[in-house]
Amino acid sequence: MKLSNLALATWAYGSLILVMAILIAACSYIVYHGGPLITVDFLWLYPAGMPLGVEGGIFPAIIGSILEGLLTASMAAIVSIPCALYMVYGNISRWKSECFLFTLRCMSGLPSVLIGLFGYSVLILYLGIDKSLLSASITLTVMVIPFITLRLVKVFHEFPRETYEAALNMGLSPSYIWMHMVIPSAMRDGLSAIALGAAYAMGATAPIMYTGAVLYTRAIPNITDPFMALPYHLYILVNEGYSVDLAYATAFVLMVILLCINIICRYIGGRS
Repeated sequence: MKLSNLALATWAYGSLILVMAILIAACSYIVYHGGPLITVDFLWLYPAGMPLGVEGGIFPAIIGSILEGLLTASMAAIVSIPCALYMVYGNISRWKSECFLFTLRCMSGLPSVLIGLFGYSVLILYLGIDKSLLSASITLTVMVIPFITLRLVKVFHEFPRETYEAALNMGLSPSYIWMHMVIPSAMRDGLSAIALGAAYAMGATAPIMYTGAVLYTRAIPNITDPFMALPYHLYILVNEGYSVDLAYATAFVLMVILLCINIICRYIGGRS
């Protein structure tokens, strides 16, 4: 028994160390190759040169990625929060709950390129919406809804069931309990889940390739305009062989933005 416990502990700690080592190695590699190229001009200038992107900066791609992430997270949260609340506190039958969970897990397993093709077929071809920040964000929302909802279900399950039932017995309505007790108590972890969904969306390339991302734009995008995005810009730099070094610098900027979003959301949630 002691030998099996030792083997299990070794396996667990070894796996944890391996995961941490891979994460640290990947981040360090990106920082080592991309960090020295980060300058004020790279962050604030527009792409330039021939081919386009080998000189200048990535300012419109940074703005486009941030707007895309914020819009996607907002739309996904509007759908995911009530879905998660209903699954946890809606008094639905077990088979309905299992059906909802199965559907969400199947959706979360869909390849992003299929979701991008779905968004292109429905939004661009069928509905006639132009390639834009809006159409790309709607497509990304479909991709991240199951990602956020499944995490919110776990977060809402942490609220004591006894407290919820006691509040009901005191005559409080479910909506009042959700808005004034459940959601505030889950604010920090809930915002973290939404932030992870935004990060997931901001790092996706395939869905926005078909629905809104472009190689170059000279203006800050409106919601109905095409936009530049960091992952698509990175894809172009590597796939076309323009500049691997600038691709590492772009990846470094994207990594820092995603880290900052998560830290800010956890801080806001903690303050709330």
